Amino acid sequence: MRIFIATVVIFWSFTTITNAQVASINWMTIEEVEEAQKSEPREVMMDVYTKWCGPCKMMMANTFTNPNLIAYVNANYYAVKFDAEYPDPVTFKGKEYSNPTYDPNKRGRNGVHELSRALGVNAYPTIVYFNENFDVITPISGYKQPRQLQVLLTFFNEVYSTELPSEKMQPIWDKYNETFEGTW
Repeated sequence: MRIFIATVVIFWSFTTITNAQVASINWMTIEEVEEAQKSEPREVMMDVYTKWCGPCKMMMANTFTNPNLIAYVNANYYAVKFDAEYPDPVTFKGKEYSNPTYDPNKRGRNGVHELSRALGVNAYPTIVYFNENFDVITPISGYKQPRQLQVLLTFFNEVYSTELPSEKMQPIWDKYNETFEGTW
């Protein structure tokens, strides 16, 4: 019996240590990103999710745990996780947004935060991409695997330009997406 207990304790300790060492995306709040942008401007990706959303949970488990994706995001982006049903007010770019229809006694789906609507989010999960000025580039909804995010993350970080109008960027995106070979 002692051997069994010792084995369980050792296995549990090893699992805990191993899990503690796993890398993860450096998720930040909107306020933290606004402050960080002052000293080191970067593109921003915002994962807009809800607690009840199955595909959102799958992205957290299957996509946002990919070591290559984690390393790329942490090196090149500020990352924000935003609950689209967040009950409290949020200030974004000097304007306050709230969730006036949130009901603390309601279970399941709850009021939609005004910020998610202002960012063009209509489905979950949605990743909203921002430029270095924290201006929205585009929201892209739906579950994405690491390779699907790789093409988007690298495009918005390495190719996209705010200096070109969207009608000129579209053919550049089409060619980039068509010829892109993912490695994640």
